[in-house]
Amino acid sequence: MQLISPSSVLSAPHPVQILVRRLVILLLLLLIVPIVVSAGKYALGDRSVSWQAADRSSAGLLPPAAAHPEALVRVFAARTVRWRGIFAVHSWIVVKPANATRYTRYDYTAWGEPVRVNGFVADGRWFGDEPQLIAAADGEAAASMIPKIEAAIKSYKLNAYGDYRAWPGPNSNTFVAAALAAVPELKTTLPPTAIGKDYPWDGGWIGWTPSGTGIRATLGGYCGLTLGWIEGVELNLFGAVLGLDLRRPAIKLPGLGRIGLSPI
Repeated sequence: MQLISPSSVLSAPHPVQILVRRLVILLLLLLIVPIVVSAGKYALGDRSVSWQAADRSSAGLLPPAAAHPEALVRVFAARTVRWRGIFAVHSWIVVKPANATRYTRYDYTAWGEPVRVNGFVADGRWFGDEPQLIAAADGEAAASMIPKIEAAIKSYKLNAYGDYRAWPGPNSNTFVAAALAAVPELKTTLPPTAIGKDYPWDGGWIGWTPSGTGIRATLGGYCGLTLGWIEGVELNLFGAVLGLDLRRPAIKLPGLGRIGLSPI
């Protein structure tokens, strides 16, 4: 019969401790491995063209404005410039009232006028990266959204020189998230790689999600938790977002973004 000394019993890890350690290790792997994979994709990509000379022409995602008489709202996102694209995307909003002959694009940037109007092609590549469609509305639905979006942009408070911060915000994604909060009927959310979307543009550390379907708590954009029907479940740790979409099944990973069904 083998005797167990009291000291060995006291030093043995408790099952709860073991479970916590395993969960911490799993969490770290889910946060770190996707970023490493994204970094590998960046390293293997074509970097022969400098970002200054990168393609910013139309990606052909929008019809000619004059040929589309209905009102239109689009939200796009594309990988941001240089190595920062490993982690993050830049997002923007495009609107067109009914019968308008041109699109209006709204961006928030770190250079020039913070809120830029038609500074770039409406569906243009973002320094070489082709944009992805995040949300869309047409016709009467879009027509009712446009005044709300424009009012939210006009009243956006973080629009002075020096307000922009790439991390944790306010940045382009903070700006778009604030505009989307004015039109919860669009029923959309920015991708997990939209670093800055969780920055509290309204100054509150807890409140409704932009879609109005859940609750978001954030500590200055550095850390936070989001629970919503449209947003799903998201854990933000220093800008790295890990989450799960139950409405349109998908997992959300830092660096790699959304993997699963399309959000629209």
